[in-house]
Amino acid sequence: MAEDTLYQGSLANGLQVLLKEVHTAPLVSHWVWYRVGSRDEVPGRTGASHWVEHMLFKGTERYPAGVLDRVISRVGGVWNALTYLDWTTYFETLPAEHLDLALDLESDRMVHARFAEEDVEAERTVIISERQGNENDPLFRLSEEVQAAAFRVHAYHHEVIGDMADLQTMGREDLYQHYRTYYGPNNAVLALAGDFRIEDVLPRIERYFGPLARIPDPPRLRRPEPPQSGERRIIVEGAGETTFVQLAYRAPRGADEAFMAYFLLDSLLTGPSNLNFFGTDLSHHTSRLYRRLVDGGLAVSVSGSLQATIDPYLYWITLVVHPDRTPDEVIQAVEEEIQRLQDSPPPPEELERARKQAKALFAYNSESITAQAFWLGYTAMFADYAWAQTFISRIYETTAEQIQAVAQRYLRPQQRVTGIYVPTGA
Repeated sequence: MAEDTLYQGSLANGLQVLLKEVHTAPLVSHWVWYRVGSRDEVPGRTGASHWVEHMLFKGTERYPAGVLDRVISRVGGVWNALTYLDWTTYFETLPAEHLDLALDLESDRMVHARFAEEDVEAERTVIISERQGNENDPLFRLSEEVQAAAFRVHAYHHEVIGDMADLQTMGREDLYQHYRTYYGPNNAVLALAGDFRIEDVLPRIERYFGPLARIPDPPRLRRPEPPQSGERRIIVEGAGETTFVQLAYRAPRGADEAFMAYFLLDSLLTGPSNLNFFGTDLSHHTSRLYRRLVDGGLAVSVSGSLQATIDPYLYWITLVVHPDRTPDEVIQAVEEEIQRLQDSPPPPEELERARKQAKALFAYNSESITAQAFWLGYTAMFADYAWAQTFISRIYETTAEQIQAVAQRYLRPQQRVTGIYVPTGA
């Protein structure tokens, strides 16, 4: 990427601006990222970030709820939002000639979202229903228990959707206070990629976002998770016929120098994790755990998940146990494959295959204009855009010995939460 196609700067009110010219199609993708997620919530207000995201689709005085959908779809655009552990983001991808619509919409709802009482109650019903639907999923029930066991102190303890008790009791003032505390230009990143000229778009960003006032610096929870001194085991019983196993190992934060070695470790064990939340997945049939467990008849499926986060999080290995096998047999096989990596670094040909798979997945998930704008803002949440720019080069700089060292440091049973879902029948 030519140096002059990327811009990084800030407005006087603290809004961080990241721009990337991409002239492959007459489109733009406009994202506004807020540094607020479930890690910023305390008991009594869990799920507030996700609920506030819902409320921003209820409109403002200038863009009422019914108007929002129409104005985007009328110009051929799409829009959506996501809430995660560390952030909340809103985006529009639309024809480049209508960029001002996205700028106007997002600058307006940054400060003027309505939060009408009747809308809060309507969304309470929607989110509780969503939560109840999740609770019917054995994997959600298991992962919620595993995550809570892994984080006894840190706010990663709870699911993004929040605890049912809080969803039933939070009110309009709780949500509006959360909105006013975290939604402001100095707690946000505007990321824009597409068919524009940087010198033309900067004054337009200033026109829409420049007049917005700074907010007081938001509070940040500082509760690091203490070291884990022994395996924690969770048993969840519930309806169904399928036995699941989840192994949650400690993982470094996304900006940690060990993260890339961990990413390649994941590629070797289960196939590369999809880091951009909505992209393409690759076949994982050549990974070590697939060959050992699925081809070996111990499990029906195996998958891994590693995400880049602000604080140290988890590396998840999720398995569907074969009906004729036991969880202990599956766990033992996983431990044996991990031990192989701890004892011997991966051979050159296997490491090269893992690198190629990781490179291909990153390329597939960076092709669209929407994805390129996503990477701009997403990496700003836990590092900076250089993290994405140097992703491929760091894959090839990471050595087999570094991967082995990460396996030795992190993939230890004493630092693991083991979750088993035991089906009780229909």
